[in-house]
Amino acid sequence: MRLLTRSDVQRLLPMADAIVLVRDAFRALSAGQASAPLRSALRPPGHDGVTLVMPGHVGPTDALAVKVVSVRNENPVRGLPRINALVVLVDAATGIPAAVMDGRYLTALRTGASSGVATEVLARADATVLAMIGAGAQAQEQILAVAAVRPIRRVLVYARHADVVQTFITQMVKRCGPGIAFEAAKSAEDAVRQADVVCTATTSRTPVFDGTAVRPGVHLNGVGSYRPDMRELDVTTLQRADRIVVDQREAALEEAGELIQAIAEGAIPASAIDTELGEVIAGTKPGRERPDDVTLFKSVGNAVQDAAVAHAVVVRAERDGVGTVWDHDR
Repeated sequence: MRLLTRSDVQRLLPMADAIVLVRDAFRALSAGQASAPLRSALRPPGHDGVTLVMPGHVGPTDALAVKVVSVRNENPVRGLPRINALVVLVDAATGIPAAVMDGRYLTALRTGASSGVATEVLARADATVLAMIGAGAQAQEQILAVAAVRPIRRVLVYARHADVVQTFITQMVKRCGPGIAFEAAKSAEDAVRQADVVCTATTSRTPVFDGTAVRPGVHLNGVGSYRPDMRELDVTTLQRADRIVVDQREAALEEAGELIQAIAEGAIPASAIDTELGEVIAGTKPGRERPDDVTLFKSVGNAVQDAAVAHAVVVRAERDGVGTVWDHDR
């Protein structure tokens, strides 16, 4: 079995490659060629957080993986990451574990890649301004993914703490170079009003901006909320969307708080959630139909993303001799 660190994963799989892998995985999922049961959630009493178990299999590549991801909301005050994860890649034929790897970066990578895919198939081709709401573990890869598929020249960043935003911008300038200008937005609405693409990556239980700020023609990626009690996007945003696209319909209606609550309130019909990203990729469902359409990709995360990315990482690690090989029979 091969052991792979965060730096191994980073080195082996650039964002552009991850976008291709995730695009193919979503296409397979919507075509019935991949499987991802609803994740199991465990909430230990007395600890503000959740541990999730997420298995997934992608048929075309026979990629089989299980991710264990934990969110502990008190970790930042302890000086620890809020999100921690481990991914196990399993040989689908024998059931033997093939590799274990860091899942925290892999989660950010595949989540970013999903927004990259959604932006590629839904956003206007001339999108140049990105609003990033949130400056946590997921946000950097969101920006890199969107910039990989659209000619982004300006990024407006908003988060609750100004010092966090400034540190984030410093890090992103180093990663992106001089071709993209980064600015701290005065408010979430200030960022959204100027944007062609909006990404939200927070754990908020209340909407993070007023939907009246969304301009015609904007594409939105909402990737932060993954529980029924979380709600990054308000009802106005959902009602203004000409097309709502989800990663997996069943999971979205069970886990996406924005959608669940808006449907329960009668603000949008359940029938509005009828399009999966894989269907848009395959051309069996429409995406953007007019330049002024507002499109929304709502993701709760799906294990086929983890399986696809983990499989590719391990194939490359074996090819290049990366990682530590552990003989688990000893």
